[in-house]
Amino acid sequence: MNGFVFDKGIDITPVQSPMGFTYGAGVFGPEVEIRRLEDIRASLRDPQCKGPEQVYSIAMDVGKEEHRVLLNKLHLLFGVVTYSAGKLGQEPVRSQGHIHKISPYSGWSTPEIYEIWSGEAIIYMQEYAEDQPGRCYAVHAFPGDVVIVPPYWVHATISANPRLPLTFGAWCDRDYGFVYEGVRKHGGIAWFPIFNGSDELEWIANPMYDSSHLICKSPSDYISLDIRKGVSIYRQFEENPEIFLYVPNPALKAEVWRDFEP
Repeated sequence: MNGFVFDKGIDITPVQSPMGFTYGAGVFGPEVEIRRLEDIRASLRDPQCKGPEQVYSIAMDVGKEEHRVLLNKLHLLFGVVTYSAGKLGQEPVRSQGHIHKISPYSGWSTPEIYEIWSGEAIIYMQEYAEDQPGRCYAVHAFPGDVVIVPPYWVHATISANPRLPLTFGAWCDRDYGFVYEGVRKHGGIAWFPIFNGSDELEWIANPMYDSSHLICKSPSDYISLDIRKGVSIYRQFEENPEIFLYVPNPALKAEVWRDFEP
């Protein structure tokens, strides 16, 4: 994967100092939200760890100007996130872990379509934020890879290479919102990622949960969710604007979510 540059299909460039994004001609986007180390300490295995003060930067609702009205009409939202390089103590730079709130638009907790732009990612997910987390997955992804999180699942995005910033784009429901309570009640996700002495990720079970099994894997092909490999998810939307309507309306793919494997 060294030297590979993924064609994102939209002119958005991550910057690290200050952390955020620049938007090219004909692209709209908001001021970024910054998540600082103090904001996420409660979800870490070592809440007292040291690490970059600015952990990651989020821009929700970006797109091409020509699609602004259409995105609103279809209830779709495209977001981009960039992570700092480095570590949080022995842990990788990562998000806290959350579930998507129940959307008033669909009555569902909605799915999310991730696409890695640069760096190296683990999309971690578990079925429940209860004592028994259910099935747990760590999906290892590289630039150009797509990973889909199903409705109602806890998920967290982890930077698997401390030497590289991680950047990704994602399709979300326009009524997006995050529910953190179940994860915070358990002091984080069910499996903590930790770097060993060779900067390879290992996993330690969170004792606040009942026993579970972690499945480490590559992304599925997601043919049943109309994903085309090698074509950016923004360009796929551009070519067929209704292709991702199951994001704001998950019931359209209800049969796919049953026994879903990321």
